[in-house]
Amino acid sequence: MKVVKIILIWVAAIVITLSAAIYQRMTGPTYPLRFKTEVNGEAYKFKLTRSASIGKGCTVEIPANENVAKAKIVYRKYPGNFKYDTLSMNKDTATWNVQLPVQPAAAKLEYFALLYNENGKLLFENSDNTAIVRFKGDVPAIVLTPHIILMFLAMLFSTAAMLMAVFKFGNFRLTSFVTLGLLAVGGLILGPIVQHYAFGEAWTGWPYGKDLTDNKTLITAIFWIGAVVLNIKKPRRWAVIIAAVVLLAVYSIPHSARGSEFDHKSGEIVTG
Repeated sequence: MKVVKIILIWVAAIVITLSAAIYQRMTGPTYPLRFKTEVNGEAYKFKLTRSASIGKGCTVEIPANENVAKAKIVYRKYPGNFKYDTLSMNKDTATWNVQLPVQPAAAKLEYFALLYNENGKLLFENSDNTAIVRFKGDVPAIVLTPHIILMFLAMLFSTAAMLMAVFKFGNFRLTSFVTLGLLAVGGLILGPIVQHYAFGEAWTGWPYGKDLTDNKTLITAIFWIGAVVLNIKKPRRWAVIIAAVVLLAVYSIPHSARGSEFDHKSGEIVTG
């Protein structure tokens, strides 16, 4: 029975963690912007990318369709009241595609698509729902991969510790110590290294900036440090529950929201 209970706790923790991770990913500003429309009565789906590498550039691809004879991308620097430029997309066997101009790290471009039929009639336009792509530096896999894995494990162990504390079963204190260790290495050590590669700044949270991702990491670390310290001498389940709820709450905020952003006018990176 004990084995069954602990298995159920970990299964529940995995489900909750995966759900939170998927929600965070799909609601984030770097997740592709998806569209579904009709062209001559046929369903037509495509997506516009919102994250690009300064090393590889940003290729916008739209699936080829026999009813679409011409496609264009209209773009401008973001934010600001910059003028739009237009690029004609090239067609190959499977897609319409074009390369947006490469920007500095943390810089953004706002863009939308125009699709026409063979008679020049406009079939689709998303100027009222534009895509905003942010450019970043390439992060070595040896740094990025463990960062992602450790942050996922930190959320997993945090959730498991919370469930153990709530249902009063399992070693929630040991699980809490592991959570803090994972959060410290994945978030406070590897996190700034990843950001340095991506945007040239290691830490842009409080007190130096308002980067939401950095501040989320800082808040969760503070609560988990408090929970671990309070549980050193004697069990205090409430502290672990609060820390875990805070972690789930702050990490439900879309990843990369209000992150580093290049100011095209000043030539500097700002945050928040």
